[in-house]
Amino acid sequence: MSKKVFEYAQNLTPIQLTNLSVVVGQKIILDKINCKIKSNSITAILGPNGAGKSIFLQTINGLVSVQSGRLTFNLMENNQEIREQQAMVFQTPVLLRRTVMANMQFVSNLRNKESNRLLKNILNKVGLEGYEKKPARLLSGGEKQRLSMARALMVNPNLLLLDEPTANLDPYSLNLIEDLVLEENSIGKTVIFTTHDMSQAKRLATDVIFLNKGKVLEQTISKTFFKSPKTVEAEKYINGEILI
Repeated sequence: MSKKVFEYAQNLTPIQLTNLSVVVGQKIILDKINCKIKSNSITAILGPNGAGKSIFLQTINGLVSVQSGRLTFNLMENNQEIREQQAMVFQTPVLLRRTVMANMQFVSNLRNKESNRLLKNILNKVGLEGYEKKPARLLSGGEKQRLSMARALMVNPNLLLLDEPTANLDPYSLNLIEDLVLEENSIGKTVIFTTHDMSQAKRLATDVIFLNKGKVLEQTISKTFFKSPKTVEAEKYINGEILI
């Protein structure tokens, strides 16, 4: 990792959530969250359905407002400059009804207007070489998600947020996206992702934050979490039991 890339990435991390609560409608989704995302880490946000995992990512990304508590990025409050250093990929790809290349160009025009050559290189990286003129709506599910990843990587984010990025994908797309996550992390990027795939969490995560009913029950390194969970809820979750 070059010194320049490392220092730039450091500007955004660590990410600290302090007594942070989020309310959607009249329901408390995140309840007095306290946790820290370390620099150059891959953090898996785990927990059952309804635990608050997606809202956790959206809050960091600035898509959801904080009702109380603090969210800081290297001691700085969230702002437009910080948001521009992030990219988020949703479980269900959100694509324009245009060609693959037009989807790339749209995002490029919002930022630095990169050359078509660079956009093609990124498409090649996600296995979409030769797809430039194909309508995005005609792509398979795995191809759509890889296009979403390409758009995210195009902005060269310091923080990559992935919400169930490989759910229901074909093995090729799953492996490719996992390889991209590891590659981005190897050059200094911080990654936060949600997943229900315990094997994927073990393969990728350096750290784990375990949520249940909107609360952080555990935060630890990945190996410790899967080998020796501290709470009954986490142990049940790892063993595939239903949490009530």
